[in-house]
Amino acid sequence: MSVPAYHHGNLRATLLAAERSLRQHGADQLSLRELAREAGVSHAAPRRHFPDRQALLDALAEAGFARLDEELRAALAAAGEEFGLRLHAMAAAYLRFATEDAALLELMFAGKHREGADRLVAAVAAPFGLMHNLVAQGQAQGVLEPGDPQRVGIVLFATLQGIATLINGSLVTPELLDGIVETAVDQFIRGSRRRAREAARQPLPKHE
Repeated sequence: MSVPAYHHGNLRATLLAAERSLRQHGADQLSLRELAREAGVSHAAPRRHFPDRQALLDALAEAGFARLDEELRAALAAAGEEFGLRLHAMAAAYLRFATEDAALLELMFAGKHREGADRLVAAVAAPFGLMHNLVAQGQAQGVLEPGDPQRVGIVLFATLQGIATLINGSLVTPELLDGIVETAVDQFIRGSRRRAREAARQPLPKHE
């Protein structure tokens, strides 16, 4: 049986209100009753979609991964086919999300480790699959070092997450973000390319 359109609008309004509250006050301050007031619906309306507060938090996290996936895909599509441009575009898009919606990103990462959060685990696969595929593209083109793409990707992700932590912790001003991203990605590519050349020069093992 299909859900009435009213319910769909209700859900979207509640989620948007929840994102605003999360951005302003953090996850601890989220209240279903307060969100109903902000969304302009009856106090009982949110419970048609979320039986409890945890269900709302999970829905927020799942929607966050979906939006991150959309923004990364859009950035990659606009960048074209050249690997360096694609990596810069993806890094910038991720860090824009991570710094503009820091509380949401924290909720997303925390939620996927909770027992029974199967939908969140599945939602993670889309955006981080894009990162994995981009690393694999760089390896296939000889730009990045060979080996396990997950290992190379973790180094890249750690770099991006470290930058986000500096910005979100007010240790670096947001105005410097674009330049830092460009420098970090360039250094990552240069370092990985150097290791790729070194690996290519390694002699093949002799067989007895």
